[in-house]
Amino acid sequence: MNRLIEVLRSPYGTLLPWVGLSVLLLGILWLTRSFGVDSTEVQLAKLEREWLEARRAHQFHLEARQAKKDLGQVWAALPDERDFAPLALGITDEAKRNNVTLPALSYKTESTSVSHITRGILQGTMTGKYEDLRRFLYDLETAEELVYIEDVDLVRATERQDQLLTFNIRIATYLKSGEASVGSSQ
Repeated sequence: MNRLIEVLRSPYGTLLPWVGLSVLLLGILWLTRSFGVDSTEVQLAKLEREWLEARRAHQFHLEARQAKKDLGQVWAALPDERDFAPLALGITDEAKRNNVTLPALSYKTESTSVSHITRGILQGTMTGKYEDLRRFLYDLETAEELVYIEDVDLVRATERQDQLLTFNIRIATYLKSGEASVGSSQ
C-alpha cells in the first residue's frame, strides 16, 4: 500500500488513474464490440440475406401471377377445335368482301408439343387486284381471331390477266381442345 502511495506521489503518478480508467474503458469498448456490435452486424447481414431471398421469392411470385394472367388471356383468344371450319369459312367470306377469290382453301390440323393445343393450317391460292389483296391481308392480320400469315408466294402468270395477281397463301392458327382449360384464380 505504501508503494502505491509513493507511485501516486511521483511526477507521473497523477496520470496513473487516468491510464487505468482508459484501460478500463478500452476493455468495456472491446467487450461491447465483441459481444454487441459484431454479433448485431452478423445478425443484420443474416436478416438482409433473408430479406433479399424473400424479395426474390415475392418478385418470382408476381411474375408467375402475371404469366398466369397472360396465359389466360392467350388461352381465351384461341379458338376451339370445333370452330376451325367456321374460321376457314369466315376467312373465305372476308376474301369475298375484299374482292379476292380463294377457290380452294384447304385446312388441316397438326399436333403440337403443348398438350391440348393443335395447330390449324389453312392454305390455298388467292387471286385479286393488288389493292384488294393488300386490304384482305391487312384484315387478316388485324382480325380478332388469332391467325398468322405464315407464307405468301407470288405465282408467275403466263399471260397478263387484267392486272390480277395470284398468290399461294399459308395461314396458321392455334386451337384449343374442348376438355382443357386454364384456371384464372390468382
